[in-house]
Amino acid sequence: MNQKTLTQRDKNIIWHPYTQMKRWSEAIGIVKAKDAILYAEDGKQYIDAGSSWWVTLHGHSNTHIAKRISEQLTTMEHCIFAGFTHEPAVELAERLLPILPGDMARIFYSDNGSTAVEVALKMAHQYHQNKNEKQKTKIVAIEGAYHGDTFGAMSVSARSLFTEQFNAMLFDVSFIPFPSKANEGKALGELENILKQGNVSSFIVEPLVQGSGGMRMYSPETLEKLFLLCKKYDCLVIADEVMTGFGRTGTLFACNQLKDAKPDIVCLSKGLTGGTLPMGITACTAEIFDAFLSDDAHKTLYHGHSFTANPIGCAAALASLELLLSDDCQKNIQRIVAKHCEAKQQLSSHPKAKDVRQTGTILAVEIDTGETDYLNNKRDFIYQYFLNKGLLMRPLGNIIYLLPPYCISDEQLDYAYQSMEELLEIFNTQ
Repeated sequence: MNQKTLTQRDKNIIWHPYTQMKRWSEAIGIVKAKDAILYAEDGKQYIDAGSSWWVTLHGHSNTHIAKRISEQLTTMEHCIFAGFTHEPAVELAERLLPILPGDMARIFYSDNGSTAVEVALKMAHQYHQNKNEKQKTKIVAIEGAYHGDTFGAMSVSARSLFTEQFNAMLFDVSFIPFPSKANEGKALGELENILKQGNVSSFIVEPLVQGSGGMRMYSPETLEKLFLLCKKYDCLVIADEVMTGFGRTGTLFACNQLKDAKPDIVCLSKGLTGGTLPMGITACTAEIFDAFLSDDAHKTLYHGHSFTANPIGCAAALASLELLLSDDCQKNIQRIVAKHCEAKQQLSSHPKAKDVRQTGTILAVEIDTGETDYLNNKRDFIYQYFLNKGLLMRPLGNIIYLLPPYCISDEQLDYAYQSMEELLEIFNTQ
């Protein structure tokens, strides 16, 4: 038996994501996870207040999902998805299509959020090309966006710390201002000016909340106006619901909060399998799918992944969806929303809370530290402060946020709110 700890064994062989390995050379070893708690090898416990990068809907080691995965493992673990199909993939599509926003008619399976976006961009571009609308090649996105780390996804994301080493390799995208209440008119005006040129294929957006961009939030009314403008100029709308999907904004999907406007393509991942397995989905309307039906092989969507529609992942997604749609889970979501609303009022009164914002189960506090960029020199202090408190909360620069699993208890939430308030007080006394 290896006598070294996980942290020691990891140190010289693993390269961790979003991590400057010289500064953070030691990773915390986790040996068990259950519900909202991560258990470390040194005996410490951490409340997973960010759902392990926003994926764990129902908490860790959920027995219902585990049972469905186990059953699927002994039935069929994988099957090529080109020319073949299987029950979990068909059933998941049957269950998802009726509840997705818009008039979704087809499901395309992939591996993660970035690839779900890549598929959407390729679908939208080739849709126009297949219709002989050769001039429609431009993509529009929102300033501050984050859609993933593959090259297409980076191209439609903000030019930032995440992309700067690769900017010269990214394709050109037009960005409109973030549509805050103060900026709505400018954002709509710039979008229409771009659309009027007649060469825009698609508009991609994180509906209601920009996640990695700082948990920036805007209204359903503004989103509706953006979508309707796109419809006016025959521009496809891609809703990147990778983070906002599956109840995070208080409704099943963020676009459910729109009255009339609908997306043409929806991207899903993260909470899709309840955080148990990697999977991505790109859903589209019948109109988009039909543009690829042809005797001409050149009009085929040539995209796929080795693990497309993996049966185990589909089984996990079905189990997670059953839990999500249950009365108990929906009550938990509304309970968290109500708790967040109360906490927002309390935290907003603190002099060091520059801004407190909340949408659904997402609560974010922008701390007045004098700096606002991702590499804010207080970021590491904030992260370590929460770890010392037994809270896993990875700040976005000077922005702290709660995006918890739906099984989190009121006591755990109250502890997180109290810890956030105590952190604000530390900055107030410095």
